Amino acid sequence: MFREENLLKSLEILKEMGIKNDSIRAIKHLLAQEGQYEDYPPEVHPSLVEAFKEKGFHKLYSHQHQSWQLLNEGKNIVVVTPTASGKTLCYNLPVLNSILQDPSARAIYLFPTKALSQDQRAELDETIKLLPSEIRIFTYDGDTPQDARKAIRARGHIILTNPDMLHTGILPHHTKWIKLFENLKYIVIDELHNYRGIFGSHLANILRRLKRIAAFYGSKPQFILCTATIANPSEMAEKMTEEPVSLIDKNGAPSGEKYFIFYNPPVVNKFLGIRRSYVNESRRVASIFLKNDLQTIVFAQSRLITEVLVTYLKEDIEKTIKDEGLIRGYRGGYLPLKRREIEKGLREGKIKGVVSTNALELGIDIGSLDVSVLASYPNTISSTWQRAGRAGRKTGKSAAVLVASSSPLDQFIINHPDYFFSENPEKALINPDNLSILVSHVECAAFELPFIDGERFGRVEIGEILKFLEDEKLLHHSKDKWFWTSDAYPADGVNLRSISSDNFVVVDTSEKSKAVAEVDFSSALTTLHPKAIYICEGEQYFVENLDYTQRKAYVKKTDVDYFTDAIDYTKIKILDVFNNKNLMKCSISHGEVHVATQVVGFKKIKFYTMENVGAGDLNLPQNEMHTTAYWLTIPSSLFQTLPFSSEQKINGLYGLAYILYHVSPLFMMCDLHDIGVSIGDNSTGKSIPPRDIRLKISHDEDQAVFSDVAFEPNIFIFDNYPGGIGLSPSLFDLEKVLLEHCMKTIEACPCKEGCPSCVGPTKESGKQAKQVALEILKNLI
Repeated sequence: MFREENLLKSLEILKEMGIKNDSIRAIKHLLAQEGQYEDYPPEVHPSLVEAFKEKGFHKLYSHQHQSWQLLNEGKNIVVVTPTASGKTLCYNLPVLNSILQDPSARAIYLFPTKALSQDQRAELDETIKLLPSEIRIFTYDGDTPQDARKAIRARGHIILTNPDMLHTGILPHHTKWIKLFENLKYIVIDELHNYRGIFGSHLANILRRLKRIAAFYGSKPQFILCTATIANPSEMAEKMTEEPVSLIDKNGAPSGEKYFIFYNPPVVNKFLGIRRSYVNESRRVASIFLKNDLQTIVFAQSRLITEVLVTYLKEDIEKTIKDEGLIRGYRGGYLPLKRREIEKGLREGKIKGVVSTNALELGIDIGSLDVSVLASYPNTISSTWQRAGRAGRKTGKSAAVLVASSSPLDQFIINHPDYFFSENPEKALINPDNLSILVSHVECAAFELPFIDGERFGRVEIGEILKFLEDEKLLHHSKDKWFWTSDAYPADGVNLRSISSDNFVVVDTSEKSKAVAEVDFSSALTTLHPKAIYICEGEQYFVENLDYTQRKAYVKKTDVDYFTDAIDYTKIKILDVFNNKNLMKCSISHGEVHVATQVVGFKKIKFYTMENVGAGDLNLPQNEMHTTAYWLTIPSSLFQTLPFSSEQKINGLYGLAYILYHVSPLFMMCDLHDIGVSIGDNSTGKSIPPRDIRLKISHDEDQAVFSDVAFEPNIFIFDNYPGGIGLSPSLFDLEKVLLEHCMKTIEACPCKEGCPSCVGPTKESGKQAKQVALEILKNLI
């Protein structure tokens, strides 16, 4: 009751603040829902029923009961219910029951993150302690000690792992896991909605390999998939498993009252359309709840913003009451022991506030948090609901606050609450047959077991791929089989989540060369470049040296009033045009491109004021890839007749590229990091550098390049993954819908010259960018 009173008091403070500065766009009051219950089926093992009842599960929710019935009929299932609705019991009940009845039965649980595996392990351990028979559960991931792995392979009934470890640590070594594969009864895939895009396309191929090995050992496991609400759960589950799947989507779990607030930072400069920083506003909102003793989680979109917010909230909360450790950060890169400590502190209530990336978005039970603050829109409706669902449980009141950034996508969502609350969530998209991904997993599968002539990989005919790999000296055909002949270990070269499998280790030289964190390859060049300020849980480190070859960054502790932000330059070249069509006065295309990205400098951004207080040049190695792209070609005749100067026209191009990049995820249902944007000259094939770099070009050179009558601009939106992931073709299919949406967004923006909500800040896009971008769109449509 005390917490509920504090919550309502905090909401009143937030409402008063919102009314004063006209920042609250919507307050949605979601009423509590009663549960729908069923008795345990009579065929469930009596000791298991007693164990669950002792844990407080006296009856099953209706969707848990339906799951049991369909699995008993031998069907695969996908369970689609909200956060904290008891999906865990949908798979723990049948899995534990099958092991109690047949001790040789085995199961694999797949989770997208290590943190979620640890949480589910704790839940299972509690249940197993109450059972008379020994059921052995093991977590098998990158943190598992080498000396424990042999025992796990021989004795484990339930293996909790993630796609990465299944891919590199289990499937290639299946001969050491014979007991598992001979007796594999269930494969559980939790948080299915998280496996969209690249990650999901990889997982679908990993499941093809897993099913192939299971069949070799004589087993045919059932699939149990769980997901938050998405628009296409059955389609997604069947595409992922290549099996028929039964849908369970009627939620029988109770839920508590929730207040969902849409908060738009107030405009501080109407002429420039500049709003207060969403980071500072998220800090203010979170502090209201934290100061009223409400346990709060704040979600940030990047590791950098996570650390910035931790720094701010520690200053607001810990220094006021002289109690360290109440505010913590949580993100990928933290070492395992630190992650476990933070999770435990949240469950026990010792940590009052945590700032997290999406690492805590998924179903980890971190206690009954009171409030979830989202520092900017997470790019999809389903992720927004997942993060909001981290606060609140089955009873009592909770709150979620979405604080919008100035990006066009955020502004669309925050100003259209009806779209968010009434529309179906997005579809989860995967493309398992992406050639790059498919070939890499065919290699892995061939390493695991020889292919037989005519054999398919899942549902895909792979004869030509096998011949290609033979030409590459990776396979040898003998009689009717294809054997792996290379010395290479193929799984080791295939990273499921990023371009390269090589992580960088962050080494603190002031602490006897102690490793403080790990950073993935794709992020290392922008966060660990020389002279960068690397932040880890509020601690600042100055990067002294980046050893690119050894994958190490050497840092020392520092204390400065700024952080760094890298400047990169993307060059793009068209390799092949798959399709092309004319739209009124322009053309659009889809094809294969070569993308080379290089970090060329960095900016120093002051904490709190977000001022640019300095810059530096860098010359780091390029990242290169072949991928697919959509591009818009603006005829040179139209571009040259625009009534603006050469510089203003280029500014307008960057403004148009900005709005295209930020609005397109609405249609592709992806995250911004899944795509990239670049501008090129269709007549010469050259790329145009961003404004930060163009300002260094001499005025004469700038004029010579951009006033050329043959200059024909291309604006590229490319899949930010080698080989492409099927996102850009969806833009090509939109035809002029995307351009119309961009034009409406710019026209609706109240700023004069351009701002982050339309064509980008004036300082970045340049003068007249808004007017030129709008003029181009009006001419094109």
